[in-house]
Amino acid sequence: MTTPTESAPEPLRIGFVHGVTLTKWRRVWAERFPSTPLEVVEVAVDDQRRAVVDGAVDMCFARLPLDTDGLHAIPLYDEVIVAWASKEHPVTVLDEVTAADLADEKVLRAWDPVSVDTAAHSGVVVLLVPMSIARSGSRRDMAYRPVTDAEPSTVALAWRRDNDNPLIDEFIGVVRGRTANSSRTSRERGEPGKAAPARPGRAAAPRDARRPPRRGRPRRR
Repeated sequence: MTTPTESAPEPLRIGFVHGVTLTKWRRVWAERFPSTPLEVVEVAVDDQRRAVVDGAVDMCFARLPLDTDGLHAIPLYDEVIVAWASKEHPVTVLDEVTAADLADEKVLRAWDPVSVDTAAHSGVVVLLVPMSIARSGSRRDMAYRPVTDAEPSTVALAWRRDNDNPLIDEFIGVVRGRTANSSRTSRERGEPGKAAPARPGRAAAPRDARRPPRRGRPRRR
């Protein structure tokens, strides 16, 4: 409870596009910064840049490509693209597909729930979506297959270059796996622990984004 002379801390506002799972990072943040809440909101891919530029969110988990004029953007991980179709569709006979297998099919890219739901009502359409979207929207009447030669969907963490909120660096540290003792906040407070730079490289991809083991391709009948 805050006293009349105190005010509640401002939350760090985090946007995310459909398919991104923040569970682990939210848990680590809550453990490390219990007095500073995260305000999390889902945004459409078409609105991801606008949400950051207009200040609706401080940072956003966005899908590339993204116009980064005035923005920082750290690529985090790549997601496998899958062909998602009715279980009655011929493409589901295969264990995995290529662009050539889809050459004569009606194909639609769908990155958000509205476009996925609209297209899914048509049994002749094959949806190309990141694997996490197909798994999170799992339907009994549909099946998905990895597209082995499709460019992956890259998820990045983006924020405005002129946003000097110190919590941004802390959240980057959480996402990249920086330990509590190496955080900037710990160093500024003089807390014990050897300072260490943020770990290089990309964040580990959620399990939903990892490419499944390669299997044989049955012949079409």
